[in-house]
Amino acid sequence: MTSISKNFVSFYTVTDNDNAQRLDNFLMRYLKGVPKSHIHRIIRNGEIRIDKRRASADTRLITGQIIRIPPVRVAEKPLSGCLKNIPATEFPIVYEDDFLLVIDKPSGVAAHGGSGVSSGVIEQIRAARPKAKYLELVHRLDKDTSGLLMIAKKRKAVVKLHEQLRQNHPKKIYLALCSPAWALGEYAVKLPLKKYTGQNGEKMVRVDKNGQYAHTIFRVKQQFQAASLVEAELKTGRTHQIRVHLQSQNHPILGDERYGNYEKNRQWAKDLGLKRMFLHAWQLTIRHPETDNELILQAELPKELQNIIHQLEKEYNA
Repeated sequence: MTSISKNFVSFYTVTDNDNAQRLDNFLMRYLKGVPKSHIHRIIRNGEIRIDKRRASADTRLITGQIIRIPPVRVAEKPLSGCLKNIPATEFPIVYEDDFLLVIDKPSGVAAHGGSGVSSGVIEQIRAARPKAKYLELVHRLDKDTSGLLMIAKKRKAVVKLHEQLRQNHPKKIYLALCSPAWALGEYAVKLPLKKYTGQNGEKMVRVDKNGQYAHTIFRVKQQFQAASLVEAELKTGRTHQIRVHLQSQNHPILGDERYGNYEKNRQWAKDLGLKRMFLHAWQLTIRHPETDNELILQAELPKELQNIIHQLEKEYNA
């Protein structure tokens, strides 16, 4: 590890992308490599000034303010080989403007790097757009789930979209294939969910009376001999919510290695070529973070999942 010394006072003008961000969070990004404890210490000591005044760590920045940053030593870690080689990737674009990018994420790609994954969607998009000043995930999708994924291109966009998510405002509808077949109709599942760690250290979720409130509405769209295609509308946004709620109704998602039926998954892979979890973020309705206009976005089922449905339709109508 090498160090560089910023042995001079610097001044930074707060931009729209920084607006409403906490001072300590901004400094952790601006002074990469400086320990959080040191950042809090220089704030407490009054060495950080906003418009010539002392500020606290939780001060919210306002566009146009001037931040005085004292001399600090910034540790620079050399990039590891895997980070140097992040593939610059552009994913299928469903919607894009100056504030928001919505892509159709393929199955098998993590939303972000970490937990043994060297890079995910957000790192690959940043590598593909080196001149972009700001690109941040608005929410997450499981690695094996495909479909609509939102990325903010300005900080104020991510702030407003997070407000919508906290209020469970966006209408998010997924498509899932579950087995055994479920009778046509609409089903409201309201079961609390709790996170825990599995035997192999993996992140798991189960229905638990002491868990967080979770609500999913399922609508059976198509019924086949051994499976049903369902719409899943999220009323809350808990981790693995759709997967665990379907498992709780004894209709787990086909191809789900964590909450599904191992023997069924193996058989469907052999007979129909289903080699991934059949869960797709299909439709999203949000308020645009700048104009407040309603956006209704949709990503059709990937070809490999459409092929499964076509095979089931042939068998069912034979």
